[in-house]
Amino acid sequence: MKTEVIRADADGIRRGAKLIRAGEVVGMPTETVYGLAANALDENAVKKIFAAKGRPADNPLIVHIASEKELEGLVTRVPEMARALMRAYWPGPMTLIMPKTEAIPAIVTAGGDTVGIRMPESEAARALIRESGCPIAAPSANTSGKPSPTTAQHVLSDMNGKIPLILDAGACGVGVESTVIDTTGEEPVVLRPGAITPEMIRRTLGSVEVDEHVMKPLAEGEAVRSPGMKYRHYAPSARLTLFEGEHEQVKAEMCARYDAALKAGGKPAILGNPQEDYGGRLVFALGHDGNAEDAAVRIFACLRELDDAGITAAFCETIPLRGMGLAVMNRLGRAAGFNIEKAGENT
Repeated sequence: MKTEVIRADADGIRRGAKLIRAGEVVGMPTETVYGLAANALDENAVKKIFAAKGRPADNPLIVHIASEKELEGLVTRVPEMARALMRAYWPGPMTLIMPKTEAIPAIVTAGGDTVGIRMPESEAARALIRESGCPIAAPSANTSGKPSPTTAQHVLSDMNGKIPLILDAGACGVGVESTVIDTTGEEPVVLRPGAITPEMIRRTLGSVEVDEHVMKPLAEGEAVRSPGMKYRHYAPSARLTLFEGEHEQVKAEMCARYDAALKAGGKPAILGNPQEDYGGRLVFALGHDGNAEDAAVRIFACLRELDDAGITAAFCETIPLRGMGLAVMNRLGRAAGFNIEKAGENT
């Protein structure tokens, strides 16, 4: 199969929608990351998403809509807390877990009785949904387990020959996947953090819980309630180690580990602030001075750059778990297999 990359203009949207109506999979731009789009109500089309990604069947997909009226027929009820969040943050980088109807195939929800619904802020994504005339299931457009794509070229790198078309709308503005919020219980629960932060949700609803697995792995056999909850996810080929502690001590630890890896014949790198002095060591720019928004935009491109450069070991400082920092640390934690060390403990 030849994979074509075209602009996500009116003609591109029409071509993409025609393919989706025919049961094919299309690379779709959103404000968070690029997705693999297919008709969410067509089981055979959704199977092609799993095949292209190599995605485990126990990992549910998010269903994308272009207007709230499209919820009818997809969910059995809309909890009041979900309506309040929709008013505040839709369209935007937020997915709401609600009870599903029988119209949504079991493959979309990994056999569960709830579904994640999102209305993307991206005009191109909403135009594709409207033109396709159906809700769109769309996980991130990467090989399963690898860093998510934030450009059309990232998608092509992973999906060349696997899907017929990628719509290019430039680099994604948010950089990490949507916040996933379970609204089926008495309290809203963040299952996957993103740009709609717990602090924002708390201001809207008065309270919010954050699932314990945001910063720890699932236990063996535990159900995956949201995309992105798998143990090792977003991972580069390099072994990534995260360090927490006082900045200068962390910096010294990373430099020491870098030197040891180099001496052992590896090709190490540091993920950090490009304006920081790491003594001439190879640095991949993750952001400036722990700025979480900068890091969110850069994180997946940075992890892909490690692979492109053949890096074997990478070292990164943690950032505070507040605001967008929780989303960044969730992705870094999963990319590192939660390999987080306290700087200075092993010296």
